[in-house]
Amino acid sequence: MNPSDNLKQIVEAALLASGKAMTLDKILELFDEMERPEKKDLRAVLQELSEDYADRGIEIKEVASGWRIQVSRECAPWVSRLWEEKPGRYSRALMETLALIAYRQPITRGEIEDIRGVSVSTHIMRTLLEREWVRVVGQRDVPGKPSLYGTTREFLDYFGLKSLDELPTLAEIRDLDV
Repeated sequence: MNPSDNLKQIVEAALLASGKAMTLDKILELFDEMERPEKKDLRAVLQELSEDYADRGIEIKEVASGWRIQVSRECAPWVSRLWEEKPGRYSRALMETLALIAYRQPITRGEIEDIRGVSVSTHIMRTLLEREWVRVVGQRDVPGKPSLYGTTREFLDYFGLKSLDELPTLAEIRDLDV
């Protein structure tokens, strides 16, 4: 198998076999130095694969950690029945806390409590940290030096985002309520 002739198949197989997002550099590591394609060629192949998968039950998606093969949104309700373990149901308080961190980062726990008007439980913060959706990004330079929280690549990957710029605007969220 000549890598230059079969680049598309090799990339597709690697994404499928890895089971997680792969950066362009990680994909390039699959090739010997003499056969390694250029990044522009790799990007072109990923774009071609994305187009090939456009009308299928799976898709090639770029997220914060790289490229991955995933079940399309249209097929997810049926495919999710394959897994016995149900995805976690998250409380409204946890989701509000996560949204405040995502939209206002870096933010302290005290600032989250001021906005929400109630205290943030230790359980919520522990859950967000354990899921690796948020992390401590520093300390506010005020008495007590409270931790500042921000989102992680895992957060972006879980929600299928490349960057925070893809989060819906607050106006779009209000439109959902209507």
